[in-house]
Amino acid sequence: MNRLAVMASIVLAVLISSMDTTIMNTTMPLIADELGNVKLYAWSFASYMILCTVVTPISGRASDLFGRKKVLAVGIVIFMLGSVLCGTANTMVQLVLYRAVQGLGAGAMIAFPAIIAGDLFSIEARGKIQAFFTAMWGLSAVLAPLLGSFFLEQLNWRWIFYINVPICIASLLLLIPYKDVYQAKQSRINYMGSALFGVGIALLLANTVVSGGYVYCTAAGLLCLILFVRNERRHPSPIVPMGLLQNGSIAWMILNAFLTCAALFGTSSYIPYYLQNHGYSLYVSGFALIWMSVGWISMGMYGGKWILRYGYRRLLVIGNAILSVSGLLLLFLPDTGGFWYVSLVMTLQGLAYGLLITVSVIGAQQLVAADQKGISTSLQVFARNIGTAVGVTIMGALLTAAPNFMTGMHRLFLYGFIVSLAALASTAFLFMQGSRVKSEAKAS
Repeated sequence: MNRLAVMASIVLAVLISSMDTTIMNTTMPLIADELGNVKLYAWSFASYMILCTVVTPISGRASDLFGRKKVLAVGIVIFMLGSVLCGTANTMVQLVLYRAVQGLGAGAMIAFPAIIAGDLFSIEARGKIQAFFTAMWGLSAVLAPLLGSFFLEQLNWRWIFYINVPICIASLLLLIPYKDVYQAKQSRINYMGSALFGVGIALLLANTVVSGGYVYCTAAGLLCLILFVRNERRHPSPIVPMGLLQNGSIAWMILNAFLTCAALFGTSSYIPYYLQNHGYSLYVSGFALIWMSVGWISMGMYGGKWILRYGYRRLLVIGNAILSVSGLLLLFLPDTGGFWYVSLVMTLQGLAYGLLITVSVIGAQQLVAADQKGISTSLQVFARNIGTAVGVTIMGALLTAAPNFMTGMHRLFLYGFIVSLAALASTAFLFMQGSRVKSEAKAS
């Protein structure tokens, strides 16, 4: 019963946090018209994304120190509070600030499906569980535009946020009977390290939305991260244990997660734009993304079983190879539009990311001690989020700077293909770590 309750709780938490990353895409233009100050349009997305990204590894480490249930519950409460505040916003400044509160809560929730699944289920079952959570993201991609349109037409945009409240309450109630399987090792919190890390990453991510001052943001962000590393080395309970990054396989998985998402994870942001530019409707162009979820779920269902049979290294190389093939196909994207061609590419990308993320998350849990599973898992999510933010920003810049639409599309996918090759080439470092025998995969 505990397992069923906590999984139901997480399903609801994942559904609302994922929907809030997409539902704004269709509704934000009308919200901005009502609230004014359109200059802050991009910040309504960025404040959510930045806080969510920053908090993810911190919450993962906190779950190692204080238990999964407490941290997840706090995240749900903060997200619910942020949702209520967003619904009451009367200016764009307020909405941006309240979206940041939402992002704070989402960051404390987003890694927990993988973390708690790592505590409760075997390796083979974990692949299926992760595939199920992926289905929630796919479902949200379909439901979000529909719900957004419904609320705008039948009620008003504020219900986009208010609808989260009963779902959050249900998630909290389902979490109550759950008892942590993992016994937390309580320790002092590194407040200074958390602050330096948060400010440093936030400044670097701000480069994705600011219109100037890139050098200052980057310099200040890097300085904070340098101070963060010095602080971490001296603190008895660091947020990111340095020994964790000295594990060659873990360090490579984090790097590869960044590269693969920086390469082509942003494809889903631009493929609908490509199809709409060639006359396809909003819903048809969105439906093309479903094929990515189909591929992802199909591969994720068997990822855990394949780990036991083939090991981590071989599967990660195959995943990177499939991703590179999808990037190559994108270089030949038809100038006249092609729904089924795009659907094939998105299916391949789903297969690639389904295999890469399932295997790397399970590997990140199995190759570390029990008291580092939370931070190891959340660093995977963190690396993917950073990579996605970087990739989408670079792709957007290439598209904007191009003389015409299709030239821009070809340029941004050339960038994606090149980076996917770099990710594939990085698998050589994984082989240098030596073979991980099957018994390691079975270790808990």
